[in-house]
Amino acid sequence: MTMRKHSCGACTFRARYDRNPKSILGRLWRWHIRFCPGWKSYLKSLPDPEQAQLREQYGLPVAADVSPR
Repeated sequence: MTMRKHSCGACTFRARYDRNPKSILGRLWRWHIRFCPGWKSYLKSLPDPEQAQLREQYGLPVAADVSPR
């Protein structure tokens, strides 16, 4: 199985949110990233400083430690 590259960095809905967070498509994107597995894996694939910058920019919570106990 081939792994797809994430296109989240160039997402047109994300660009709409960046231009106007109150637009319909911008709000749809913001709602969507709460559960999107692609966004979550994209965020995890970024270096820590970029993750922190995006979390702050979009008001996302810091990922909790989910290591097995």
